[in-house]
Amino acid sequence: MKLSDKTINLLKNFSNINQSILFKEGSKLRTISVMKNILAEAEVNESFPKDFGIYDLNQFLNGMGLHQNPDLDFENQGHVVIKEGRMRSKYFFADPSVIVTPPDKNLDLPSEDVSFELNTQQLDRLLKAAGIYQLPDLSVIGENGVVKIVARDKKNDTSNDFAITVGETSDEFIFNFKVENIKIIPGTYDVVVSKKLLSRFRCKDYELTYFIALEPDSSFS
Repeated sequence: MKLSDKTINLLKNFSNINQSILFKEGSKLRTISVMKNILAEAEVNESFPKDFGIYDLNQFLNGMGLHQNPDLDFENQGHVVIKEGRMRSKYFFADPSVIVTPPDKNLDLPSEDVSFELNTQQLDRLLKAAGIYQLPDLSVIGENGVVKIVARDKKNDTSNDFAITVGETSDEFIFNFKVENIKIIPGTYDVVVSKKLLSRFRCKDYELTYFIALEPDSSFS
């Protein structure tokens, strides 16, 4: 089987969340961070023929990059053969017990308290601002009738910040994220946040959803 560029891009993104992944038979990909505060799941066009574990996903993808148009052969037990023309790579599977994997049951938000759309330009500017100003926090704040996302240092009242208004609200809240946990692929997202300290980012460009935990000091009133 061959992997599309879209699937490879998804897997590269997943490798930033967890270096390891357990592929399941079928067309659904899922991963979870070692700290279990980020979960991602996607539907892809390819259908994997069996369950198998990859311990170092980035290494596996770089190995595929040695070939221009690689074909994956899963007929062997315990490893996959990456082949193209006269070239062959043998890549061994990992024991599933050494991989941190998502729970089998689907994850749902305990409540849906705030929702807004975040487009790829807004996301890009927020993350760039966090990098330029060295800001560790991304906060979704509801006040004065609007919802804004602010890149900031919540522990420093005199730090630089960068804000974008993304919606309207009659509520007051501060939902805090760590910038380092926003490991989502570029795109436009429907975002829903629960006051129970969990958020869902559903991508409009892929069949892709992230669940990202909020920081404990978040508040909603």
